[in-house]
Amino acid sequence: MAYFVIGMGRKGIGEYRRQFVTHPCPIRAPLTSAPDMIRLTDTPLRAAFQPGAHAGNNTATSLMNSTPEAPRPPALRSLTPLEARVIGVLVEKQHTVPDTYPLTLNALTSGCNQKTARSPVMNVTEAEVLTAIDSLKRLSLVMEGSSSRVPRFEHNLNRVLGIPTQAAALLTTLFLRGPQTAAELRLNSARLHGFADISSVEAFLDELAANEPPRVVKLPRTPGERESRWMHLLCGEITLNDAPERGAADESFSPSEFEALKAEQKQMAEELTRLRALIERMAAELGINLGEDEAP
Repeated sequence: MAYFVIGMGRKGIGEYRRQFVTHPCPIRAPLTSAPDMIRLTDTPLRAAFQPGAHAGNNTATSLMNSTPEAPRPPALRSLTPLEARVIGVLVEKQHTVPDTYPLTLNALTSGCNQKTARSPVMNVTEAEVLTAIDSLKRLSLVMEGSSSRVPRFEHNLNRVLGIPTQAAALLTTLFLRGPQTAAELRLNSARLHGFADISSVEAFLDELAANEPPRVVKLPRTPGERESRWMHLLCGEITLNDAPERGAADESFSPSEFEALKAEQKQMAEELTRLRALIERMAAELGINLGEDEAP
């Protein structure tokens, strides 16, 4: 059992020690009032110990039981298209190639300039990507790892926006591919998160649209469209004239990109020819006539 000896001089303490030794039962020293026992510096807590304080108005109890309000995330400025592309590539590669994540500057630039699964197609330099990274660092959206000699970068999208993985997957798909319907988003985000059905996609989109500020917006249907498309708002508010029309991504291909596609098609045709010749040679060695199936 512990005893508090407060407000006693040297003589009083000695007398208390003699009493404690001579008596079989310890004698408690007279205690002073609660404010003298505890040197309170907090005014609300001091008032709680004053005589006559009502139990229902106990300030100390109310302070201990009170729950601090969660700080609201600071408002973000509008991102540039390249900044949105950088974040989208980081989130995408985190799921699709986790062995190489976080990404180097070279890998991040290649992801930004990727010609597939991108709308619009970009052609940016490493210097431009590095400038976008520096801006995103100031917004805490991108962080640089320190475990490698080569600088590597990772995103912090979920924490900054306070959104779950499902919503981050939808935003990433919008960053990389532009406006899409809920069905298209479910299909294109399958490698980032597997949504059970279209209604679950719409539920997360509605949640993002209800945020303050809203993160996505549902575009009105244009003539010929069966479903409305969704578009992200992290690059700022948009008007109907700003929303790209369907098929606009086809117009963004440059002549050099068409030449690259033609060269790839030619290469595939040559490989198919070589494969057909190999099959015919193997069939001849085995005595198989490939034209028998065509005979009536």
